[in-house]
Amino acid sequence: MTKRAAILGSGHYVPTRVVTNDDLAKLMPTSDEWIHQRTGIRERRFIERTGIGASDLALPAAKMALEQAGRDVKDVDAVIFATLSPDVNFPGSGCFLTHKLGIPGVPALDVRNQCSGFLYSLSVADAWVRAGVYKNVLIAGAEVHSTGMEFNERGRDVAVLFGDGAGCVLVGEATRDGQGVHNVELHADGVGAQELWVEAPASMYIPRLTPEMLEEGRHFPRMNGKQVFRWATEKMPEVAHSVVRRAGLTMADIDMFVPHQANMRINQMVAAKLGIPEDRVVHNIERYGNTTAATIPIGISESWREGKIGPGSRVLMAAFGAGFTWAGAVAVL
Repeated sequence: MTKRAAILGSGHYVPTRVVTNDDLAKLMPTSDEWIHQRTGIRERRFIERTGIGASDLALPAAKMALEQAGRDVKDVDAVIFATLSPDVNFPGSGCFLTHKLGIPGVPALDVRNQCSGFLYSLSVADAWVRAGVYKNVLIAGAEVHSTGMEFNERGRDVAVLFGDGAGCVLVGEATRDGQGVHNVELHADGVGAQELWVEAPASMYIPRLTPEMLEEGRHFPRMNGKQVFRWATEKMPEVAHSVVRRAGLTMADIDMFVPHQANMRINQMVAAKLGIPEDRVVHNIERYGNTTAATIPIGISESWREGKIGPGSRVLMAAFGAGFTWAGAVAVL
């Protein structure tokens, strides 16, 4: 009998420090109206002090996911950590998380697919469980963006978008008929790599970082917002239709759509193209901003705890981000 992998539990964590649009307006020329109208964001969370990394945010989220799944931390036999903001350049944040969980020797893989990172990780975990390589795979999506933004006029278009947070799921063998990850589809196209990136420091330069790069702000994220919007509103519906069809379902069968939270306007346009009503679409960008690899698992965890989804729910997920990368998945909880 073929094994099927399933999302057995979920968890999330965000820092306690709330940063509103009005707070950002004190740092750079912007306003609550300007930010909310363009992005749908009202506030986001930032780490409270220096020394808090992505793995620190992932730790409580991981424990919450394990508790919901009815598993002990010792049951975890592999960790996949999706992030574009690792604690340090190397080693990977997955190694830090396994140490903090107290599970020495357990393999840890970092995934660098930015906003699509969680779904790329889900694809790997799904394959591992179905193949019998590992039984309980912990996926963490966690980001600390606040320490890498340029809070001035030059950087404001990007700085207003991002927040800190973490979401985790435990993927293991399905225990019920119909339960499981039914389809995952992954894509990438490097033609858009420089439309959303952090250029420096970079190993292709000698030296990797110069005073000129710092002065020009090339170590901060830069984005061509119009191109990202155009690609996202085309590729997310495309991959969503594909995974739903390949799962043998229709959009009417979907109980909850959990899109990556990059921009409220993007998600509303994507949902409209898919014909999914607003009450079946997860939006948390208003409260958390874009937490990149954490947005989808946070959305799953919050929806589960709010009773919006539960055992048997058919969940559609879709993401688009830097790379360009995009992905979709259908899972029955």
